[in-house]
Amino acid sequence: MTEQWSAAADEMQERTRLLCAARSARDWGGAVAAGASLSDSAEQLLRSTIHLARTEGASWQVIGDALGVTRQAAFQRFGKPRDPRTGELMNTTPLADAPRIARTVLDDLAAGAWSAVTARFDPAMADGLSQEGLGEVWAQIISQVGALESCGTPQASRAGELTITNTPLEFEAGELTARITFHDDRTLAGLYFLDPQNS
Repeated sequence: MTEQWSAAADEMQERTRLLCAARSARDWGGAVAAGASLSDSAEQLLRSTIHLARTEGASWQVIGDALGVTRQAAFQRFGKPRDPRTGELMNTTPLADAPRIARTVLDDLAAGAWSAVTARFDPAMADGLSQEGLGEVWAQIISQVGALESCGTPQASRAGELTITNTPLEFEAGELTARITFHDDRTLAGLYFLDPQNS
C-alpha cells in the first residue's frame, strides 16, 4: 500500500520537475503537456492517499471533510464497494458521456422530438411509454410550470448497474430536476421529473 503511494508521489514530483523545466525553457507546448500529465498524477496521488488512509482506519467522514464534500460523495467517488452477491468489486464509475446524452435527451424533449427520445429507451421503457405518451407527459409538465427556459449542468453518479444524471431545469414558472438513468449500453432505463427539494 505504502509502495503504491510512494510511486504516485514520485511520479508527481517528476512531472512537476518536467513542467518547471519546460516553462523555464519557454517550451509552452511541453509545459502544457506536462501540466496535463501533472493533473493525472495528482488524481492518482489523491486516490492512493485515500486508499492508504482507509487502510489505516480513516473514516469516510474524515475524508469527506478534508475534500469539502459529504462522506457519501467521497465514498461514491473513491470507494471500492463489493457486490454482496458475488464478492466482486463493483463498477462505481458513471458513463463518461452520460451528461452529454442527458442534455441531448432534454434538448430533444424541448424540441418535441419524441421519436428521438423514445429511440433511446430500453425495452421496458419502450413497452411502458410510447411517443404519444411521452408527448402527453411533456405537455402536462408545460401546463404546470410553463416553457423550458434553461438546463443546468447534468451531474452523473453510479448506482449499481446504472448511471444516473440529475439536471436542474428552469421553466417559466418553476424549477424541476430531470433524472435520467442509463444502462452501460447507453439506453435509457428511466426518465423522471422531480421537485428539486426531493431530488
